[in-house]
Amino acid sequence: MTALSVRHRRFQTLHKRGCFVIPNPWDAGSARVMAALGAQALATTSAGFAFTLGRPDMGSVTRDEALAHAETIVAATGLPVSGDFENGFADTPDDVAETIRLAGEIGLSGCSIEDTMMSEGNPAYPLDIAVERVRAAAAAARALGRPFVFCARADGVMNGAYDVEEAIRRIQAFEKAGADLLYVPLPPNIEALAKIVKSVSKPVNALAAGRFAKYSRADFEAAGVRRISVGSALARATHKILIDATTAMLDEGDFTPLQKAASGKAVDFMLQAGGDVG
Repeated sequence: MTALSVRHRRFQTLHKRGCFVIPNPWDAGSARVMAALGAQALATTSAGFAFTLGRPDMGSVTRDEALAHAETIVAATGLPVSGDFENGFADTPDDVAETIRLAGEIGLSGCSIEDTMMSEGNPAYPLDIAVERVRAAAAAARALGRPFVFCARADGVMNGAYDVEEAIRRIQAFEKAGADLLYVPLPPNIEALAKIVKSVSKPVNALAAGRFAKYSRADFEAAGVRRISVGSALARATHKILIDATTAMLDEGDFTPLQKAASGKAVDFMLQAGGDVG
């Protein structure tokens, strides 16, 4: 069995019991630091990657760019990696399926696809089209012939396109269409999240960001969540430090925020150690 095969099986197993955290690196360095700190798996972040290119989130990255970036994250450590592939970089089911095929080709252990159109206002695909997209993606994942955790996202609650009841209707349909993991980012509260989890039999991912950042892993586990991601929140937290420290330096000549910086030796150690994790 190859090292990649071991990763894929490990990733599949992580979703079968308990509740684990899957942090979202935005480059090889952050991936290695997360690995060194004990991450069991990693997931890319479309927004975090877009920031590194000097671009805004949502639809600013091409499929080829996202795949090349994900391949870099796969190579950075020995951990399983899931790809954040927005709407699959396509509207049609066949093109979404091709994205899944390519995701498998570069060594990803899974990926997520949203039901959101990459256009102004981020409208949701009509339900029937959204389901066909998931069905095609799930079939492509199975055709890989090895473990691949395909996550179907219902993003309309977060984007204001529909309510929790519609999100539940969608993820139940996505489950029937073959998705391995379901995801409704940022429902109104933890009670709504627990209702979402109970509405399906497949594992559910939750986003620990915004109003949900106040909850602990134990809180998410109590709600029945199997996997917790942070999306772009950690990348944005890093940018907050960048903004605050640079503002202090340029506006006030104040360099004290730099006193909180990690030592070069500590970072060097984690970059080396993270590359050895597998």
